[in-house]
Amino acid sequence: MDTIKELREETGLSFAQIKKALDEANGDKEKARAVLSEYSALQAEKKADREVAAGVVSAYVHSNATIGVLLELGCETDFVAKNEEFMALARDLAMHVCAMSPTSIDNEDGLGEESALLKQAFIKDPSMTVEQKIQAAVQKFGENTKVIKFTRYAI
Repeated sequence: MDTIKELREETGLSFAQIKKALDEANGDKEKARAVLSEYSALQAEKKADREVAAGVVSAYVHSNATIGVLLELGCETDFVAKNEEFMALARDLAMHVCAMSPTSIDNEDGLGEESALLKQAFIKDPSMTVEQKIQAAVQKFGENTKVIKFTRYAI
């Protein structure tokens, strides 16, 4: 039960999803995390075609006030867009853009995956990519979620 509670606090997913992943992983917490990550990817793939008609614009300015980011994170409904955790995700992604200087969302500029936001290791949890972090949000919120655009300003 402690493992379920711990994974719930980490992921925000339902007890049923976590219990299913733990059963599938024979009680191994690390394997259950991997199973939950696979679930997230599958959920994100299923919802990828849904229209993203709502969302938030988040701003992050570095403490030295020489770098700033505006980032638009989209979702399907205002209900999710107004969720504190969704807004925190948008802010975390803006902070990531500030720190890691990606040049595109998914390598659409052809400069390589290392400069593509979705392919970078997430700054707050390097064990996952930004894409995996967004996939986890799709599973958590039950809606298609994606970075629409971002702009990074630097002096």
